[in-house]
Amino acid sequence: MYRAHVLVCGGTGCTSSGSAQIIEIFKQEIKNNGLEEEISVVQTGCHGLCAEGPVVIIQPEGIFYARVQADDVEEIVAEHLLKGRVVDRLVYHDAKKYDGFASLNETVFYKKQHRIALRNCGVINPESIDEYIGTGGYEALGRVLTEMTPDEVIQTILDSGLRGRGGAGFPTGLKWKFASGNRGNVQKYVCCNADEGDPGAFMDRSVLEGDPHVVLEAMAIAGYAIGASQGYIYVRAEYPIAVERLNIAIGQAKEYGLIGKNIFDTGFDFDIELRLGAGAFVCGEETALMTSIEGNRGEPRPRPPFPAVKGLFESPTILNNVETWANIPQIIINGPEWFSSMGTEKSKGTKVFALGGKINNTGLVEIPMGTTLRTVIEEIGGGIPNGKKFKAAQTGGPSGGCIPAEHFDIPIDYDNLISIGSMMGSGGLIVMDEDTCMVDIAKFFLQFTVDESCGKCTPCRVGTKRLLEILEKITSGRGTVEDIDKMEELCYYIKENAQCGLGQTAPNPVLSTLRYFRDEYMEHVVNRHCPAGVCKKLITYKIDPIKCKGCTLCARNCPVDAIEGSVKTAHSIDTSKCIKCGTCIDKCRFGAIYKE
Repeated sequence: MYRAHVLVCGGTGCTSSGSAQIIEIFKQEIKNNGLEEEISVVQTGCHGLCAEGPVVIIQPEGIFYARVQADDVEEIVAEHLLKGRVVDRLVYHDAKKYDGFASLNETVFYKKQHRIALRNCGVINPESIDEYIGTGGYEALGRVLTEMTPDEVIQTILDSGLRGRGGAGFPTGLKWKFASGNRGNVQKYVCCNADEGDPGAFMDRSVLEGDPHVVLEAMAIAGYAIGASQGYIYVRAEYPIAVERLNIAIGQAKEYGLIGKNIFDTGFDFDIELRLGAGAFVCGEETALMTSIEGNRGEPRPRPPFPAVKGLFESPTILNNVETWANIPQIIINGPEWFSSMGTEKSKGTKVFALGGKINNTGLVEIPMGTTLRTVIEEIGGGIPNGKKFKAAQTGGPSGGCIPAEHFDIPIDYDNLISIGSMMGSGGLIVMDEDTCMVDIAKFFLQFTVDESCGKCTPCRVGTKRLLEILEKITSGRGTVEDIDKMEELCYYIKENAQCGLGQTAPNPVLSTLRYFRDEYMEHVVNRHCPAGVCKKLITYKIDPIKCKGCTLCARNCPVDAIEGSVKTAHSIDTSKCIKCGTCIDKCRFGAIYKE
């Protein structure tokens, strides 16, 4: 029996910051001090607060050490683990209280969250099936196979109100019901979409890295419910940690008889295989994903027929994303009423978001549906850095839209976001401040869509390219008012005629920025000016002769020798040479250089 556990984040973010080395040093220092019988070192998944990684949590005290480096480990072992004295300088700043130290769940970042999909992430060793079982893992599968009929399972999911967390929010139970006919007479499949491709999104990856068994258990439950014996997890090859832990989990589950033949001696067979994706964004669309699993080029198929009728290998198939699967076992264990008691009338439960952009607390958050955007950004997210003002938030990635400051207090759920021109998507939430150019943001997401279009249908292949050309024209100072009208008309044409959901939603970033920030577009085309100072061809760098001290630092660092002036005299910028790289502004100590 260990008296203490050292939990070290082993998610991608902390691993990239050296957490693997920290784990090894902890083990060595604990051994050197003769503590290996008293203290365990546990590699966990993501704790969520990625901005403060590498993260180390000491249990049972719950002391939260942030930004731990390899050189700090010896001190933590010597002071905390040997002498019981907390290393104050390493404690996460919000966990420091006047009368001691707060636990993780008492900090501002965590206290308004409710972790269901993420309940085991950062808590257990994802490579240990015993730890998963120790938190109630596979209990739901056992209950389903021994106490419930397939139809009762489906009704439970229907009653919970769970909607798919992958984008469109289709009722999960209804999808399962559509595929449930002819059990035992028709080959069926259960698929997991782990092809998370939105810029800034890492929700599904973190669940797979921190709690892979929850997906296996949920897929087996779904297999029993619809009468399927085979499952496939389609995961990006760019997620090596997730892939490794999934392979370990599948091997352990097979060894324990929790997937494979005759599970729990009930006669139910269900196997799971991995399929690695090559990084095509379009393979996040369900029919393209299934086409790729079949060994073909990932391209969408016309619907109907829908996958529940004719999906993988032309057989009835259900597909949900990782986050959706992560909710299933808890719904079975706690009951549909428990799940439906959270959230809003039409959006039950919680939602995981990858919080990024101009925000202090970047990371992974799970909040009840209906939590306001203001709460997420100002409280959980810690606000905008450097005292800047909130301007907009992008949800839904390239398929979503921008939420402006006027909707800062909107409760986040499926229907509210759609009503203001955005969408939930898989859960990326990119925060933008007053220095963001919304025309440039629309161009960024459209560039991504153009690059990732599979090219099968003309509206997406050609239409998005024409949209991007107009945006590039506007941001380079060559746009006209007529271009804005033409672009808006083209957006609606693409939405109405593209074959798949990705093509149909590709114009959303353009439409939402036109809806709320049309004045910025007009400023670009009428005055040839970028108000945010982002579009290089529309800005000019100048030096204030009053503020300039003639220190020559800007001139000495200019890569193209565009700055002229002698020592102790005001300098000037030759705009014909200036490449607008911003080095001069970064180097000036007196705030004398500005963009106009």
